[in-house]
Amino acid sequence: MDTPSSKPVLIVEDERDVIDLLTLNLRKAGGFIISTASDGVSGLNKARTEKPALIILDLMLPKMTGLEVCKVLKTDPTTRHIPIMMLTAKAEEIDRIVGLEFGADDYVTKPFSPREVILRIQAILRRGEAKEGEHLSAGAITIDPARHQVSVGGKRISLTSIEFKLLRTLVQRRGRVQERDRLLNEVWGYESIIDTRTVDTHVRRLREKLGKAGDVIETVRGFGYRLRED
Repeated sequence: MDTPSSKPVLIVEDERDVIDLLTLNLRKAGGFIISTASDGVSGLNKARTEKPALIILDLMLPKMTGLEVCKVLKTDPTTRHIPIMMLTAKAEEIDRIVGLEFGADDYVTKPFSPREVILRIQAILRRGEAKEGEHLSAGAITIDPARHQVSVGGKRISLTSIEFKLLRTLVQRRGRVQERDRLLNEVWGYESIIDTRTVDTHVRRLREKLGKAGDVIETVRGFGYRLRED
């Protein structure tokens, strides 16, 4: 039964059995309102009109690919804050990297464990919950978690939910080396079950968006990353 606190989840997938499996497990988990679309165009339209809390997006879709849908949503100011979990049969590293480059927050390959998918969804939604009144800064970087906003030198920049959580974690633990496995656990919300190079990809994209201010994030070769204290 849906409650006022239930989170709307949009599943964009053209395989009926996959939709049914995800829907069944989301309903068992409770706290979710499920909406579905079977092609990229209708999925994009539903995402824009329904503004779900999270989107499960297949990569290979009719009419419009999942990568195209992801790119459009992540470049639109009204939808770029919506977390996207890529769900696809493609397991090659290049496909994972492209999905992450386009702004996807997570990547699950078929066949998948429904329990794992639910845990990942819950982790993504948890990390999107901001703490009221919290305000962080590091040099020219200012973070307002309650509003999910980041500014550099007073100019607001756009970050995905993963990039935002990654930056906030590094700022909160400035001066301390954060190993890649620990970042996967703290930022992604689950144990190291994906390639740690995912962390490297997000750090690189985060630095690019921060511009010169991104130099505050140091690479500690062989370990992970650290935010400079000065």
